[in-house]
Amino acid sequence: EVQLVESGGGLVHTGGSLRLSCATSGFNFDDYAIGWFRQAPGKEREGVSCFSNIDGSTYYEDSVKGRFTTSSDYAKKTVYLQMNNLKPKDTAGYYCGTLGPYYFFPGLHATKYDYWGHGTPVTVSS
Repeated sequence: EVQLVESGGGLVHTGGSLRLSCATSGFNFDDYAIGWFRQAPGKEREGVSCFSNIDGSTYYEDSVKGRFTTSSDYAKKTVYLQMNNLKPKDTAGYYCGTLGPYYFFPGLHATKYDYWGHGTPVTVSS
């Protein structure tokens, strides 16, 4: 069974940092695309970053470039999202999603991912 468990969210002031973790299990880590997404109340789920375990490619949504960095720990089968210089607009529930094995890399398109964690909330106060 595919399982994704997010952690690391919390309350932080503008300019602060958080490190989110997505612990994975139940699938071949090497064959799946894994991404971070966020969803604010009343809004659609938005792609934040994604990581391909096949070729190591990473992609970021424009508003987080230079502030967020995604990485992985192969031994722990865990994907991280380091978030620096947080802003109030970053406030949302953050979710880990995965798809795979795949023929075409899904990128930041949330609708193309099949499995999701339950999310971890991030609140950035002004």
